[in-house]
Amino acid sequence: MPRTHVLTGARLFDGTDLHDGLAVVIEGGVIAALIPDKEAPADAERVSGILAPAFVDLQVNGGGGRFVGAGTTAADLAAICATHRAMGTAGILPTLITDTPEATARVIAAGIGAIGAPGFLGLHLEGPHLDPRRKGAHDPALIRPMTDADLARLCDAARRLPVLMVTLAPESATPDQIAALAQAGAIVSLGHTDCGYDTARAAFAAGARCATHLFNAMSQLGNREPGLVGAVMNGTCAAGLIADTIHVHPAAMRTALTMRSEGIFLVTDCMAFAGTDLTELELHGRRILRREGRLTLDDGTLAGADLTLPEAIGNLVRWVGIAPRRALAMASSIPAGVIGADDRLGAIAPGRRAELVLLDSDFARDRCWYDDGWHDA
Repeated sequence: MPRTHVLTGARLFDGTDLHDGLAVVIEGGVIAALIPDKEAPADAERVSGILAPAFVDLQVNGGGGRFVGAGTTAADLAAICATHRAMGTAGILPTLITDTPEATARVIAAGIGAIGAPGFLGLHLEGPHLDPRRKGAHDPALIRPMTDADLARLCDAARRLPVLMVTLAPESATPDQIAALAQAGAIVSLGHTDCGYDTARAAFAAGARCATHLFNAMSQLGNREPGLVGAVMNGTCAAGLIADTIHVHPAAMRTALTMRSEGIFLVTDCMAFAGTDLTELELHGRRILRREGRLTLDDGTLAGADLTLPEAIGNLVRWVGIAPRRALAMASSIPAGVIGADDRLGAIAPGRRAELVLLDSDFARDRCWYDDGWHDA
């Protein structure tokens, strides 16, 4: 018979709301029931804090000292996923930033080989079809418009991978190309773009349905030209947000989350530093420095974030004034819904796999539960 575990005593976030007085019954690695604490057996394990579904991160550039890059293998992707699972994230989209066509093809092949690895949800290809005026830390020498060969490669990948997210700039891809990607099943996300409001709206009408790291590396909200930020604020697309208070000021986050009651989700945009004590790494021949919570190139350009999802949740609650239940949903049920995985991720409910994270009163990760027991980093 499958072993039964009962966890009691914590506040329970079920993916939508916080509940007091509920215990989780786990049988054979699956959530069997939610019962009142008072009905928990005498040998139930008592825990404290917030028990939430393990998180979902749709923009992860690496972890455990490994970047996603030209040499990445399926085993590397599995190791990156394992690093993030230990930090409370059940599933990720490993993310390749702007690179050569050959590197892109190799990472896609590695992703297909990684299907089935715990925590591997698919891939996020951030570039190379961007606007060099909004390059951020991407290598401008590798940024280029989308060709027919690129489109064919991406459409094939979208059909073969569980999830493919593609960040592109409307300046570097036509509406017909965006439509073809969407029809193939790719999640097209606008980012690293200087496009105007009307161009952004046309891209969304063509099939784009997300925006990459809202506010960062995109045209800003102006009174005469609302830009991509304005299109997101006045639309219904999903949008990732890096809530480290460095990439986006708390007041800007508060404004966005006031204007948009749904659809905005948290991403870490973390690099290979995640899960390590490393202070310096190299990417595309350029140094990335880790200093006082920032990741930068030598010239000071931000190069990803030194952030975990529990830290991002805490920042939203402490500095932005967001209700805990909304902040928790932004790291779990909302991103799961963006990729169509909300039937198996982002919620605590009977029949779901037991993939849980226990947070302390400051929203720091305490422990993670996967399948049949606790796992510590």
